Amino acid sequence: MNRFARNLKLAIMVTMSLIAAGAITTARAAWPQDRPIHLVVPFPPGSSPDLLARTIAEPLSKALAQVVVVENKVGAGGNIGTRAVAKAAADGYTLLYTINGPLVTAPKLFKTKLGYEPSTDLAPIMLVASSPNILVVSKSLPVDNLADFIKQAKAQAGQMNYGSVGNGSASHLAMEMFMQAAGIDLKNINYPGFNQITLAMLAGDIQAGFMVPSGVMTQINEGKLKALAISSKTRNELLPTLEPIATKGYPDFEVISWNALLAPAGTSGEVIDRLQRTLTEILAQDEVRNKFKLQYFNVVASSPEKLTQQMRDERARSEALIDQLKLSLDD
Repeated sequence: MNRFARNLKLAIMVTMSLIAAGAITTARAAWPQDRPIHLVVPFPPGSSPDLLARTIAEPLSKALAQVVVVENKVGAGGNIGTRAVAKAAADGYTLLYTINGPLVTAPKLFKTKLGYEPSTDLAPIMLVASSPNILVVSKSLPVDNLADFIKQAKAQAGQMNYGSVGNGSASHLAMEMFMQAAGIDLKNINYPGFNQITLAMLAGDIQAGFMVPSGVMTQINEGKLKALAISSKTRNELLPTLEPIATKGYPDFEVISWNALLAPAGTSGEVIDRLQRTLTEILAQDEVRNKFKLQYFNVVASSPEKLTQQMRDERARSEALIDQLKLSLDD
């Protein structure tokens, strides 16, 4: 074999090696085969968002043929985990499953300490599910309906207490909105979580609170607490006996808890689209929907555009109320 032939053979071998290496690299980079997906939940294990995230993680893992790991990054009302995702690589391997707060109220409450901007640092994928809150009162309070509660609150102006999970939380802002609508005045008592609020209401230390259904329906069904109304504008199939506050003379009143899935901004449209389509199919499964119902959440499965609009609209409403109340958690 002459030198030209040897050089040609060597060139062909090098070229084929480069092509093979490129093919391997491409295969490894094809999402999501490269490595496990981390689904970050910025709330503790056992919380409602954690349970719902784990509900979708297993079928999502099967559908994508890749491990989906639920990772709890807790702290600062959900802001720490949300910030971690907002600053993560936009490669589809880090996702966020969260509730409203870190997306719509946190930017106003933590003007300088937040470390992320939801509208620019996160890419909406889907509004997953929603649930109304319940206006719950202590059994010791001599009221049986919304009108009685308002009458009692007016008669004891400033003397009745309600519980919330902190200034600026949904449970706090919901009651502030209702107090303005109904012309009543209750004192806010902060607690670390809804379990503590429930215990305080059972003991009669506080008289009322807007509660997430999953944490309080057992006590309501056992007659230990009283449910007066729900915060959605229409009746809810999962809470069929409760009427909306909006139908009781307050047509503009609405407070909804919701869960959403997002990714770091810059995540490719192909990844966003595949996740949205795959999760829509998963959330249509009866087994999955029934697990959501156990937490009193209705499946929504929206488009990214609808989640974007939901975040924008709710943020505008909550920021106006936060301004009015002069709330800030920067200090």
